[in-house]
Amino acid sequence: MRASRYPLWSVGIVIPAQNEEDTIEPCIESILDSCRHAKLQDYRIAIVADRCTDLTTVRAHRALTDSGELLECEANSAGTARRLGVEAILRYFKQKARSRIWLANTDADTIVPQDWLALQLALADSGVTGIAGIVRLHENGTAAAHELYQKTYLTAADGTHSHVHGANLSMRADAYLDAGGWSHRPIAEDHCLWQRLRRRGWRLSSPVSSVVVTSARLNGRAPGGFADTLRANIEVAGVDA
Repeated sequence: MRASRYPLWSVGIVIPAQNEEDTIEPCIESILDSCRHAKLQDYRIAIVADRCTDLTTVRAHRALTDSGELLECEANSAGTARRLGVEAILRYFKQKARSRIWLANTDADTIVPQDWLALQLALADSGVTGIAGIVRLHENGTAAAHELYQKTYLTAADGTHSHVHGANLSMRADAYLDAGGWSHRPIAEDHCLWQRLRRRGWRLSSPVSSVVVTSARLNGRAPGGFADTLRANIEVAGVDA
């Protein structure tokens, strides 16, 4: 067995899913590839199927094999689903110091790059306790969605940004617990947690180098989520979707 590149860390990856039968397997496969790239030996994936009525659970179970666990709930809330996933991760790593558990979060309609976890853990090794990355749109989205994204999704010249997405948000477990964890909000749970981490004084980073590819659909699972925001902005801009 190859030595881990990040031996200090136990890594939990949390993914809420609501009727994502078409994307859940590619999502899990991309995460497993990222774990292999970082040479992780101590990691766990938690999929939280929230009110799924399609084949999401079947396909998630098939893709996970022995790399994690599948939970089911009827919360209809991204915040609650994420919180349940973290609780499962912390139970699994109950013998580990919370300051050595890294909680990485993404979405079931999202693909993470091979270096996703390696980049995060390198920053964690330097003392960063929370990371908010950015998203790119999947190439199969509409021309209007991509045009609007290019015009409005801004980043700073210094390599930072002001965006916060549950699809690319990670933190140390002790910081997460100190901030109160994911709220039971159906939307904007990512901004809520990030703001509480900031108020508590944890060392945070928002690098443009942490990127995931997410769905460019205009009809999302969570009312008020990223898809709804895209659609609303397109309507305001008067662009033909």
